[in-house]
Amino acid sequence: MPETELRVGLCGIGLDAYWLQFEGLRARLESYVGEAAARLEKCGASVENLGLVDTPQRGREAGHACRRVDVDLLVIYVTTYALSSTVLPMVQRARVPVLILNLQPEAAIDYEAFNRLPNRTAMTGEWLAFCSACPVPEIANVLSRAGIAFHQVTGVLQDDAVWAEIGEWIDAARVKKALAENRLGLMGHYYSGMLDIQTDLTQVAITFGCQIEHIEVDELSALREQVGNDQIAARVSEFINCFDVEPDCSHEEQVRAARTSLALDQLVAAHDLHSLAYYYTGGGVPANEDTMSSIILGTSLLTARGIPVAGEYEVKNLLAMKIMDCLGAGGSFTEYYALDLTADTVLMGHDGPGHIAIAESKTKVRPLAVYHGKVGRGLSVEMSVKHGPVTLLSVVEEASRGFRLLAAEGESVEGEVLRIGNTNSHYRFSIGAKSFVEAWNAQGPAHHCAVGVGHLAAKLSKLARLMKIPFVQVC
Repeated sequence: MPETELRVGLCGIGLDAYWLQFEGLRARLESYVGEAAARLEKCGASVENLGLVDTPQRGREAGHACRRVDVDLLVIYVTTYALSSTVLPMVQRARVPVLILNLQPEAAIDYEAFNRLPNRTAMTGEWLAFCSACPVPEIANVLSRAGIAFHQVTGVLQDDAVWAEIGEWIDAARVKKALAENRLGLMGHYYSGMLDIQTDLTQVAITFGCQIEHIEVDELSALREQVGNDQIAARVSEFINCFDVEPDCSHEEQVRAARTSLALDQLVAAHDLHSLAYYYTGGGVPANEDTMSSIILGTSLLTARGIPVAGEYEVKNLLAMKIMDCLGAGGSFTEYYALDLTADTVLMGHDGPGHIAIAESKTKVRPLAVYHGKVGRGLSVEMSVKHGPVTLLSVVEEASRGFRLLAAEGESVEGEVLRIGNTNSHYRFSIGAKSFVEAWNAQGPAHHCAVGVGHLAAKLSKLARLMKIPFVQVC
């Protein structure tokens, strides 16, 4: 798996002329930077504390330091007034996303106590400790003119709500890093005729930074032949522990699925894959048909352990699933099934892999006499997503050949589902079922999306901003 620890470069900024003029100001501001470093570490970041940067020369040095330690995000804590000429060379050299913290020590100056200070020098020093907002327009102006994107959080240093927002930026930056280090496997080919899911793989690599590895189905079939009987017996036992295997699932089919699952593990390890999309029609090679018709349990196990697998060679949706998984939300492959206009819900699910870690109850395994629209038959998974808040995510390919993130927040609710050996859940949206599908469809996504637990639009919006792609939330 890729290195997921986020390395953050943190600096406070100020003006060196102040330190001799106002006794104790520098030490006070440095203590604020130290507090910010501790808070960032609690958010799960590894922090390179660059201290108080107070001159253009130190700005250049701090920028070089960011590159030496390979930071993923530069957090600039505006402790007091600072020159834009201090900030510009730093961010130019760091070459990473920039988050500006405009944080005061308190919600407001204590005006009465302030005006009782013994002299105006002391008053000015106290005011400068609250002066975080002052240089932010200057810095924003210069960075905008330089074409450098920046993001900002405004508030009070010790406010937990502020740090929750900063934590969202940290999570978003961690996902961006994981996507850039993602080795994405592609096995087989697109489902013929599904024009919406076909995509520009070069643009995928450019936008998301992932490495794409093309894999032959033959390799997986060959690996199946090397699996031993003891391994198969152990994997069948694992299936029984992980799934609710229905009594009509034959031992023969469980053995087939176990053999393929073990081969998949070897394939993933051999290519160091962090995600996988697959589909294969079959062309008269029995070994390959045997492989691809017994793949669902193994791909579901991989998905549950952080290596999402998407069927129908759906690369864009694999990225959506990976994003959701990196946020700790699951990310299960889904599409519209039908509208329940009586309950005002949308029934959604899919055949193939399911994210069993976000199932409402133990995932059932059922035998299917035929895979609809696909070659073969075998075992499949049936589950509903945990009841409660959920987010749908689609990676949408635009006419301009770029991408955008499309999200909707809703709720997974109880309801009768289809017992057809596929994943399926009822979802309710604040704007209603009909308005939701029309608003979602109007954005032109492919017909698949990823569903994850929790409301995640705020984090997804920040991820899109860090990646410099558009974000749309329909509800």
